[in-house]
Amino acid sequence: MHNVVFLGTKSIGFDCLEYMINDSQKLNVNILGVLTKQTKLDDDEKSISKLCMLNGVPLWNSLEDLLNCETEIDFLISVQYHKILKAKHLDKANKFCINLHMAPLPEYRGCNQFSFAILDKKTTFGTTIHLIDENIDSGDILFEKRFPIPPDCFVSELYKMTLHHSKTLFIESIPKILKEDIKPIPQKLLIKERGISIHYRNEIEKLKRLNLNWSAEKIQDHIRATYFPPFSPPYFMVNGKKFFISKKK
Repeated sequence: MHNVVFLGTKSIGFDCLEYMINDSQKLNVNILGVLTKQTKLDDDEKSISKLCMLNGVPLWNSLEDLLNCETEIDFLISVQYHKILKAKHLDKANKFCINLHMAPLPEYRGCNQFSFAILDKKTTFGTTIHLIDENIDSGDILFEKRFPIPPDCFVSELYKMTLHHSKTLFIESIPKILKEDIKPIPQKLLIKERGISIHYRNEIEKLKRLNLNWSAEKIQDHIRATYFPPFSPPYFMVNGKKFFISKKK
């Protein structure tokens, strides 16, 4: 039996945890505890907290519960978890600590990767499962899936596409990971071919401020890259007043 601690948020975290709960016997896993956090993209139908309560899975309050766990842990599995794990957390797993990163690596580490891919005029995107180290999304790649970005794609559309491919990748890969059937690829071997970048959560607000002196194409690109309800929309300033962009219904 594999003892697993699951750390996740958002609908993708729900989907991945639900898969592990429903297939726990087939996967031969025992979920010792779950760490999560409510986000703006959550809804009642995909509440990780409710999922745990309905299935009798322990819901932990903080990373201190992980550190205080006396049962041997085999795997830490992170899916869109909001905190950076430190060495003391990673050391709790006897085998692997893995993360599902909803972007291609090493091209897009960090946050808001969907927005930057649109602004960079990328024609393909991806999702990645990698080993976790103490840095941000820099661990060895285990499995990945890539797909085309449609023309004139909005960030919300790219997000939904990545959700679909991420769930598929997780379901395909977890049985292999639990069996330790992996061939890690260091990201440093891929940087020359693929490039590398890292983005942070606070960068998105700067992207939302439109400059009316920009070309129409650049303004449209920034709108497509940042218009994502329920988050605040892109805007422009006129005489010190803020005017928000909205889509026609």
